[in-house]
Amino acid sequence: MPELPEVETIKRQLNRRIKGKKIKTVEVFLPRIVKYPLEKFKKLVGGAKIKKIRRRAKLLIIELSNDYCLVIHFKLTGQLIFNGVPDKHTHLIYHFTDGSRLLYNDLRKFGFVKVIAKKDLADFLKKEKFGPEPLSKDFTLSLFKELLSKRKGAKIKPLLMNQNFLAGIGNLYSDEILFLAQVLPFRKAGTLKPMEIKRIYQGIKKILLLAVSRDYLPLVKVYQREGQPCYICGTKIKRLKI
Repeated sequence: MPELPEVETIKRQLNRRIKGKKIKTVEVFLPRIVKYPLEKFKKLVGGAKIKKIRRRAKLLIIELSNDYCLVIHFKLTGQLIFNGVPDKHTHLIYHFTDGSRLLYNDLRKFGFVKVIAKKDLADFLKKEKFGPEPLSKDFTLSLFKELLSKRKGAKIKPLLMNQNFLAGIGNLYSDEILFLAQVLPFRKAGTLKPMEIKRIYQGIKKILLLAVSRDYLPLVKVYQREGQPCYICGTKIKRLKI
């Protein structure tokens, strides 16, 4: 599943590629992907310009010139591909007036796009109850400690993945953050020592920033490396189900 770094990267790339473009038409090959009346969706999107692309948690938000937003969740296998070649996994195509296009592909078909009026977007996101953005300036060590103090009985790995606790972290990056911090994933928040909390906090910032810069993925240390030697001690990595 695309996590914060992947969605952030898509946001940045699309702001360079499609910002300012005008949508001519949209083709929908799998109607259930669109959580909005289909004909209204086509009329609303057709003729609108792309104002800018934002991200909140794992959601990609495309702001249109007609005061509506497209809110996209990639779920497990969703992809947006600029000027790609359609295949059997292509479910939507946004055609721009300059001849370029944006494809939405999804192997597992779990992703979706919602249409939200811009004036209602803040309320929509509030109802989702997302936690703080890990890369924002507001996410401080003191705030992290405060959040942990309210979840003392929770195991740290699923807690990091809880979107109401922190926004955007999933299976891959929670593994990597805890490995860097030298904290076992089944430790309960209430058992963490101050230095361990600090290392986790620093790991969140470091790993996510590296991943957004695309410098980290080739150096994944533990995610999906079951049975392979640890890069630090050489011991075979074990997979634990939590």
